[in-house]
Amino acid sequence: MMKRLALLALAASILTTGAAQAQYPDKPVRIIVPFIAGSAPDVAARQVAQRLTASLGQQFVVDNKPGVAGNIGAEVAARAAPDGYSLMLMTSSHILSPLLYAKVNYDPLKDFVPVTMITRIPSLMVVPPTSPARSVMEFVALAKSMPGKLNYGSGGAGSLAHLSAEAFRLAAGIDYIHVPYKGAPDIVLALLSKQIDVGFPTMPTAVRPAQQGTLRPLAVTSASRSKVMPDVPTLLEAMPGGFALDAWLALAAPAGTPAPIVTRLYSVLAESLNDPGFRSALDSDGSEVVFNSPAEFAALLQTETAKWQALITRVGVKLE
Repeated sequence: MMKRLALLALAASILTTGAAQAQYPDKPVRIIVPFIAGSAPDVAARQVAQRLTASLGQQFVVDNKPGVAGNIGAEVAARAAPDGYSLMLMTSSHILSPLLYAKVNYDPLKDFVPVTMITRIPSLMVVPPTSPARSVMEFVALAKSMPGKLNYGSGGAGSLAHLSAEAFRLAAGIDYIHVPYKGAPDIVLALLSKQIDVGFPTMPTAVRPAQQGTLRPLAVTSASRSKVMPDVPTLLEAMPGGFALDAWLALAAPAGTPAPIVTRLYSVLAESLNDPGFRSALDSDGSEVVFNSPAEFAALLQTETAKWQALITRVGVKLE
C-alpha cells in the first residue's frame, strides 16, 4: 500500500512539473547581470530580455548585481532556484575568475547549465597612428630592436587585454612593459595620448577610433576577420605562431534547471536570428552573433576553460 502511494505521489509530481514546464513562463523572469547598467553585458542582456518578453509573453527583467569582476552576481545566480525564473548573463570572465582568483564561490561548469552563447567579442591590436609599425611583424621587429622599452596597456592583471598582450609576447618572443588601467576605454585614451605603444582593447571600444584613423589597427584576435573591418588581418594570418582569443557573452541558468525550459529559451533566441533588427543590434560594433545550442555551448565551455588555464599557467598570473 505504501509503495503504491509513493508511486502515485511520484506520478503526480512528474505531471505537475511537466505541466509547469509546458506553461513556462507563467510569471516574470529575471536575468541577473553581474555588471553595471550600461556595460556591454548589460546592453546585450536587455536586447535578449526584450526578445524573450515579446516571444514568450512574460516580462524578462534585467537585475544588475555588479562587483568583484562579476563574481558577486555569478554567485547570486548560482544559488538561485533552478526553476527557469532566474537566468544569468554569463561572460568569459566567469571562466577566467576561478582560474585567476584563489577563492571564488561558484563553479562556472558545475553550478550552471548553458542555454546559448550570444556573441563573441574579439579584441583589436592597435597602436597610435604615429607608430612606425604598420603591421604586426613590423611591431615585432620594433619591439625586438628595443627590448624592454615599449609598453602596452591593459584593464589590469588578469583582464582580457592583459592576457591577450601576454599571449602576444609569448608568441612573438618579445619583451615589453605592462601598464595597467581600469578598463578598455582607458587603454584607448592612453593610446590616443601616446602614453603607451600598443594595446588590445575589445573591438566595441576600439572600432570607432580605428575606423576614424585616430588609432592604427594591426590585427584582430578572432579566428576570422571582422566584417566591420574586413581589411584588418587576424593574428593567425599576421604572424607565425598566431593565436585566437576573444571574449563572449552568453545566457546560462542555475544547474538543475529543467532541460525543456533551457531548450525553449534557446529555440526562441535561435529563431530570432531571422530578425535583422535584433541581429544588427547585437553585432553592429564588431561583435559576432553566435546562438549555439546548449550542447555546443557546454562543449565550448570545456574547451575555453582548458585554453585559458594553459595561458594563465604560462603567464603565471594569480589574483587575491
